[in-house]
Amino acid sequence: MTEKEMFLNNWRREFGTTMKILKQLPPEKAGFKPPAEKLRTAQELATVFIQELGVVDGVVRGKIEFGPPPAFASYADVLKSYESKHKEMVQKVERMSESDWNSNITAPVGPKQMAEVRKADMLWLMLNDNIHHRGQFSVYLRLAGAKVPSIYGPSADEPWM
Repeated sequence: MTEKEMFLNNWRREFGTTMKILKQLPPEKAGFKPPAEKLRTAQELATVFIQELGVVDGVVRGKIEFGPPPAFASYADVLKSYESKHKEMVQKVERMSESDWNSNITAPVGPKQMAEVRKADMLWLMLNDNIHHRGQFSVYLRLAGAKVPSIYGPSADEPWM
């Protein structure tokens, strides 16, 4: 199995888990925001997953560009967009040649710092960042009174035994 195949397998699996988490939020709770100034609403946090896919698209195209966060009329629209954009990005990564997968791209590596980074490493970084934001979202679920499903093991709402 190549590294790209391993990445795609992990990415598909983690996407399924992320969708399971995102679908736990009742749509009427999309505006929920924990009481801290810098935090986003649940819907705004959910759009981060779509923004990350925009970075993936930039990696595949060879140039990462950051724009304003996407706006959605409803939480259901966020989920629909995330599902369709993920499918599109998986297909694009699948079509990357081995040499493109291992080529470099200029990417942010720290505050106001850019450097050459292997495209594959950027894609792994985006997968890890997705997992990080999913963890944040699971806390939102708990605070909003929603159930937190199993992620890598049992949860209080989804025990295994």
